Amino acid sequence: MTDEYYNKTLENVEKELETSIQGLSSAEAKKRLEKYGLNEIKEKKKVNPLIIFLSQFNSVVVYILIGAVIISALLGEYVDSIVIMVILIFNAVFGFIQEYKAEKSIEALKKMASLKAKVMRNNKVEMIDAKELVPGDILLLEEGDKIPADGRLIETIHINTLESALTGESAPVTKVVDKLGNNLPLGDQKNMVFSGTVVTAGRAKAVITATGMNRQIGKIASMIQEAGSKSTPLQIRLNKLGKVLGIGTIIVCLIVFGAAVFKGEAYLPAFLAAVALAVAAIPEGLPAVVTISLALGVQRMIKKNALVRKLPSVETLGCTTVICTDKTGTLTKNEMTVRSLYTNGKIIEVTGSGYSKEGSFFIKGKKVDSKEVELLLKIGLLNNNANLENEKVIGDPTEGCLIVSAEKAGLDRKKLESDEKRIDEVVFNSTRKRMSTVNKSAKQITMYTKGAPDIILNYCTKINVDGKVRKITSADKKKILEVNQEFASAALRVLGFAYKELKPKNDYDEKDENDLVFVGLQGMIDPPREEVKDSILKCKEAGIRVVMITGDYGITAKAIGSELGIGTKIMTGKELETHEHLEDIVEEINIFARVDPAHKLKIVEALKKKGHIVAMTGDGVNDAPALKEADIGIAMGITGTDVSKEASDMILTDDNFTSIVNAVEEGRGIYGNIKKYFSLLLSGNIVEVLIVFLVTMMGFPLPLIAIQILMINLVTDGFPALALGIDPFEPGVMKQKPRKKDEPLYRGLMPYLILSPLIMTVCGIAVFYYVYTGEGNLVKAQTMTFVMISLFQLFLAFACRSTLQSSFKVGLFKNYWLIGAVALSSAIVVGVVYVPVLQPLFGTISLSWMEFGTIIVVASFGAISIEIAKLFRGFRSSV
Repeated sequence: MTDEYYNKTLENVEKELETSIQGLSSAEAKKRLEKYGLNEIKEKKKVNPLIIFLSQFNSVVVYILIGAVIISALLGEYVDSIVIMVILIFNAVFGFIQEYKAEKSIEALKKMASLKAKVMRNNKVEMIDAKELVPGDILLLEEGDKIPADGRLIETIHINTLESALTGESAPVTKVVDKLGNNLPLGDQKNMVFSGTVVTAGRAKAVITATGMNRQIGKIASMIQEAGSKSTPLQIRLNKLGKVLGIGTIIVCLIVFGAAVFKGEAYLPAFLAAVALAVAAIPEGLPAVVTISLALGVQRMIKKNALVRKLPSVETLGCTTVICTDKTGTLTKNEMTVRSLYTNGKIIEVTGSGYSKEGSFFIKGKKVDSKEVELLLKIGLLNNNANLENEKVIGDPTEGCLIVSAEKAGLDRKKLESDEKRIDEVVFNSTRKRMSTVNKSAKQITMYTKGAPDIILNYCTKINVDGKVRKITSADKKKILEVNQEFASAALRVLGFAYKELKPKNDYDEKDENDLVFVGLQGMIDPPREEVKDSILKCKEAGIRVVMITGDYGITAKAIGSELGIGTKIMTGKELETHEHLEDIVEEINIFARVDPAHKLKIVEALKKKGHIVAMTGDGVNDAPALKEADIGIAMGITGTDVSKEASDMILTDDNFTSIVNAVEEGRGIYGNIKKYFSLLLSGNIVEVLIVFLVTMMGFPLPLIAIQILMINLVTDGFPALALGIDPFEPGVMKQKPRKKDEPLYRGLMPYLILSPLIMTVCGIAVFYYVYTGEGNLVKAQTMTFVMISLFQLFLAFACRSTLQSSFKVGLFKNYWLIGAVALSSAIVVGVVYVPVLQPLFGTISLSWMEFGTIIVVASFGAISIEIAKLFRGFRSSV
């Protein structure tokens, strides 16, 4: 148990867990994983297929239908009873398949969003899934990490953790390594770290003592447990619409039932017709289809490197009007390479690219001895928390390239760290903009400091030139800042490096960062991603503003912003702080430079005051408030801290801006497909209700019997509608202006919900009236009405391929799933009419091919009217 380790010495802990500071071997870790199991909470609630299937019958209308089945059987109407039950079961199976698929999609999403952990394995640093941690693993922790397992601390550098998730204590806890006393409460076990808590400052190493269900926090809410557990805003709106339609439909059904009985119809057929009409008219399936569409869309987004944690975010993505993005790693490659150095009063060029150790040093084209730059590169190597394995950086890419530049000079990191062991550290944060390490050699103790050049210069009183230390002058500082600006103008990110000798003492802090000796600058480049420029252009065409937010210098940010087409209107963090009404000018600014994470919150708030839907990227601990405040908080999957990921709505698995734009496009496309499905479903429902209601009110018999209405419902809500849910997105979806967040789903659908239903209602009544009064054949009139409404829906499915422009223009037959679905549904309609054994079941008779052909022509009028309306709307919008 975890509580046994806080009162033991480190030697005893390592001995008991059979581990060492070098970590476990891969083979040993595998053995322990088999013994202890995965480091995860055992979920009590799993996807249960039987419950999902039974839930398909959990509806008042279905209860009524089941009651109708029972009543029919008791009255001897066995055919009606069996057919209705078969259709109910078929509907349930169909709904089960889709809902089970959606649940599995959401389950897969949760698995993909698991935490990562940095551990020592095989005596080197590795990044693994947190669920693969085992007791005895050596865990490396940094500021912003969410701790994945319980552990005993073995090394600490000013580490604080927030344990409110476990103890309720709101203040960060300062951790120690020393052995503690007995019988301490959890909050006083300060040499332990616990799963579910967060590192708020500093760094540490800990040996894992408990994983899985043995952790102190026995049950931790999954980072994305909310995904799929709440109704989306769109589902809520659809549920409200369904209730309104339901109430109206029930009233219509009661009138239909009453009128049918009044005219002498038998009670049971009239009752069954009224109930079936209710089933056909109420769009119960819409919220479920929305979930399916969103869940499948989320799976597609994962393939495009965007991991959506909350389904409602997919809807919000389609409304986004502003994307506020970090520069480093998001707009740029995050493959830093040191290109220029400044030391000893000289500018030195560095060759080589990426994280390869190949490269040399030149002054004006002439190769120079690496001794010229050794001290500068040594500071960058020792003041460094990244690791380089097989030309791949684990940690901060900026620190990774400092390792590479030092190795190009032949510096051996292991030897240097052995000769000058790190004994303390003053950690970097976004407010201090600098970091210091304290290293002890056989001769002396030295503080090595790196950070923003202007900040470093503020703490320097001396300068090292060619190995000689002298007082730094204003002319020196002016020259250094000029070089810094020159580097920045070339889009280089610049760091300053300094050192000082210290006297021995127990603890070092930022008060020791004074009287530093300035050594030089390293300028590194992180080139823009090639694909980002096109993505920013796509955003502009879509009516979405892109705003760059960076801690870098304005001149560097401006160079990148200009190259990518973002713009050059810039505001610094200092200017932002002094501006009382940021919302008055925020829409004019393209770039915010030299900002702190706290500034991001102000930017989000200002944009939201102007009515914008804001997507904001972030990766640090202090980015969490801005990510929470934004309509879409986007965390970095590679460089992001666990805190930023937990505060986010979406995680970029490749940290690439283009993935944000792809996600926005996906969000817009999904919403468009839901509108297609909605158009098809509701248009058909309106036609069915109006025809049955008006024909009954005119004093005629029911134009459709219950089983025919149920079959139309199945054909309408079934395969064609599902095929539209996976239809290719509307062409030019990223050339439309963002929709408003509260825009009703029926906006722009007048042809589908008014024009076409009215035309088809008139045609349907005319067909029924002509056949019934002309031939006196009720069964034939009902058959032709049934065929006409069914084919009307199948024609309409093609007209729904685009709700904005002509379906012929987007490609009427490009959706092969839709073609197959319509073909299958058409075969069912033909079978119901012409297969002798089915005719008594569905109350149909065979029609002549001339009659069937006439119905095909009439049924196409609805889709044709929609296509004409779309053409007319397109003509009006172009003049």
